[in-house]
Amino acid sequence: MCGSNVIVVTDCVKYEGDFMERQPLLHDLLVCLRAPTQAWSDPDGQMRPDAAGLHGVFHADVRVLSGAVLTLNGEEPEVIATGSRGVADVRITALARGIDGPGADPTNRVDRLRSIAPGTFEERVVLSCSTASPVRGTIRVALSADFLPMDAVKMGRFGRPHPATADGDGLTWAGDGEVSVRLHAPGAAIDLSDPGAPVMEWDVEARTGVPAEVGWSLVCTDTLGVVMAAPADAPMWSRPEVRTADQRIPDLLERSLSDLSGLRMSSSYAPGEVFLAAGAPWFFTLFGRDSIWAARMMLPLGTELAAGTLRTLAAAQGRAVVPASEEQPGRILHEVRRASLVIDGGVELPPLYYGTIDATPLWICLLADAWRWGLPSEEVEELLPALEAALSWMADYGDADGDGFLEYIDSSGHGLANQGWKDSGDSVQWRDGRLASGTIALCEVQGYAHEAAMAGADLLEAFGRPAAQRWRTWAGQLAGRFREKFWVSDDVGRYPAIALDGDKDAVDTLTSNIGHLLGTGLLDAREEALVADRLTSPAMASGFGLRTLAEGSAGYWELRYHGGAVWPHDTAIAIHALARSGFGAQADSLAQALLAAAPAFGYRLPELFSGDARGRVPRPVPYPASCRPQAWAAASAVAILSASLGLDPDVPGGTLTVRPTVARAIGVRGLRLAGRDLEVEVDAVGGVRVKTDAPVRVIGASP
Repeated sequence: MCGSNVIVVTDCVKYEGDFMERQPLLHDLLVCLRAPTQAWSDPDGQMRPDAAGLHGVFHADVRVLSGAVLTLNGEEPEVIATGSRGVADVRITALARGIDGPGADPTNRVDRLRSIAPGTFEERVVLSCSTASPVRGTIRVALSADFLPMDAVKMGRFGRPHPATADGDGLTWAGDGEVSVRLHAPGAAIDLSDPGAPVMEWDVEARTGVPAEVGWSLVCTDTLGVVMAAPADAPMWSRPEVRTADQRIPDLLERSLSDLSGLRMSSSYAPGEVFLAAGAPWFFTLFGRDSIWAARMMLPLGTELAAGTLRTLAAAQGRAVVPASEEQPGRILHEVRRASLVIDGGVELPPLYYGTIDATPLWICLLADAWRWGLPSEEVEELLPALEAALSWMADYGDADGDGFLEYIDSSGHGLANQGWKDSGDSVQWRDGRLASGTIALCEVQGYAHEAAMAGADLLEAFGRPAAQRWRTWAGQLAGRFREKFWVSDDVGRYPAIALDGDKDAVDTLTSNIGHLLGTGLLDAREEALVADRLTSPAMASGFGLRTLAEGSAGYWELRYHGGAVWPHDTAIAIHALARSGFGAQADSLAQALLAAAPAFGYRLPELFSGDARGRVPRPVPYPASCRPQAWAAASAVAILSASLGLDPDVPGGTLTVRPTVARAIGVRGLRLAGRDLEVEVDAVGGVRVKTDAPVRVIGASP
């Protein structure tokens, strides 16, 4: 901690005032994006270089523009509205009060029309008026570029401005490494008296009915070799038409699919394959677990995204034991970055990092689900060697100490301490708030492993590969061990503990992790009923979603990342799991909770939000550093829709089972099954009509 009013200058970063790194808040910022490029600003459209925050344009995890502040005749316009048609554009409408006429009616407006495509950012500024005489003024945009990496921005740093050089009708910044930027500003006078703070100016005149318009654009170049890039084609999933009295469902679906289109990526080691980046701004890259879950939720709209995700991850599947990156044969990676990632607390992750306990069994589950949704058999067969390697990893490496459970511990010394989806340092704790230590065997990971082993056995058997019985036996033994070791009790009754610690003691907090167990086959019918009751209890269900940690636990706090906040994807997983386990009423209750939260976020469900109870607060409270859009949060809209209809396909077995969880009229046209159209209609009393030419027999449809 530096003293007050001290300015500290390092080789790359400047800090002013009391030295304290703080993760930027972004809950009220404007964003537009198209992977791998994104832009963030204040609600008024300004990108302020002196804010130790997220402002700027980013490309491939590098901030290529850190400031763009617009003034008209020396004053900042005052914003009155913002909006967007999709994820890649933003419109900011403001008033230039300094040139306004008399009276209450505004006589001018300034519209900033911002759009993004992969590698490019463009802004048009339109001055319009309704005045008897022309309106004249000078539009000025002050710029800066610090080329700070995203991990430094996340830590609340801001960097020295890089000098710009004149280049034709614009400017060029070279940056420090592989990313450079060319700015085009047709018609602008450019002031480079301070190369670190260049200024663009246009003298404009607007008349009634004849607005004045200027514009500028950025083109980003990445010479690293394109670790992550935008796919060349359009989104491959369908866009269903939903007919229902509850307009929140189609509104959430429309916004979510638009957001997901901006998160589509391809990698240099699996060119042409498409997956979803985990989320913006912090996780704008491939994440094994996140990308798998998002693809899994999107299966009712087609199998193409799942296939691209599976093939991308298989291309980087572990082949050797590498302690520094935690690579192991058969293991599916955790995340990919362009360079090593430095995180608070001495954590430093290599560019290709494998430290995750759940991505490998989840990869198997995605392959099996895609097969059941109709992924062509030849595409499944190509992935069977990766399947066999992933199955072997569960027994050979995932079970590090040979006790029959999948567990983790950071073996590198600088990796993540917790390696499940709740990967923050305090996410695994006892009911009294003590942190668990040693090797950690998470409850939901045992569920994933059981489901993966059984599904893997089905795939091996169907394609004539050996060892199917080995994995069924392995899964059965895992279920027995889980029943013996994981169940704990409180005053209400029995429930599964979040984990076993290094001493193989059951860590007794009640958490949302148990929702992931339903439908995996790990629990029997009575145990699933106990879990379903706990998930919908007041301690867990906030009314806006499922709390990550039960209210009343010593470590509970409604704004704790994994200790009380609501994660939409976590709730959606529980919704889908409840539906496929036959708990339709409970599934619908949680679905209604997420739908109640959605309007507060403009139907862009964020990564997470507060666990405050509905009724205690008028609307869900934002978690201020939450990513948005986030792939698995956006894909939750499809999971809710699928669970509401109760879709359970088995294309290899020739069936589609439909068991709606709602008793409300809803019709959906434009779903996909085995590459064919699927239409489902549920009437107000639960009657079902299905229309498809997919090669399946429908079970559950009304006569």
